[in-house]
Amino acid sequence: MTKVPKYWIKAKIYLSKKDRTMSRLIKSYNSPSETILTSRRNIFFSLCKSIIGQQISVAAANSVFLKFKKKCNNRINPKVVSKLTFSQLKKCGLSRQKVLGIQSLAKQIIDKSFKPKLIPKMNDEEAIIYLSNLRQIGRWSAEMILLFTYNRSNIWPVQDIGLLRAISKNYNKKYLPPEKFVNTLKKIFSPYCSVATWYLWRSIDPEPIQY
Repeated sequence: MTKVPKYWIKAKIYLSKKDRTMSRLIKSYNSPSETILTSRRNIFFSLCKSIIGQQISVAAANSVFLKFKKKCNNRINPKVVSKLTFSQLKKCGLSRQKVLGIQSLAKQIIDKSFKPKLIPKMNDEEAIIYLSNLRQIGRWSAEMILLFTYNRSNIWPVQDIGLLRAISKNYNKKYLPPEKFVNTLKKIFSPYCSVATWYLWRSIDPEPIQY
């Protein structure tokens, strides 16, 4: 893990001034021991974790990921994964599509048809489109990568069920919250939507999320 993003403290001050609910959440999760957003700077690891976590609970995803990690002998990298068979990966609890997605990712990094080094030069939308060209990676997964791997400051993943649940809970809105209201929050929280997203997640999940 690397250090906390440079913008984090500035973002907390900004968001606290802009929104009363966000100010309350930031104060609630402000102890010295509180885990905050950091990055592994390992895009293959994070993409694998993102694929594994698609459309299943956090607990189920963690269970499958631990099996996957063990199968890789704790060395999750393209070369190791490329040597695992379809059957070996499926026995970790992965669906057929997720196995194919992880195998394709390993191959594309090895043959350099996917070049992660290009991503820091792209703006958020360009990076989302580039990542979404990968098999089994859609907009949500691409946004998770930008948030957790690259620590982009203004990611607002409106397809994320956890974020929508947290908005409903903290702003007394029915689930699903109105799209207009979600878009209004984005305008209020910009350019620090990533930080707002993090604190909203923390309000509904006892364990900090990490990809």
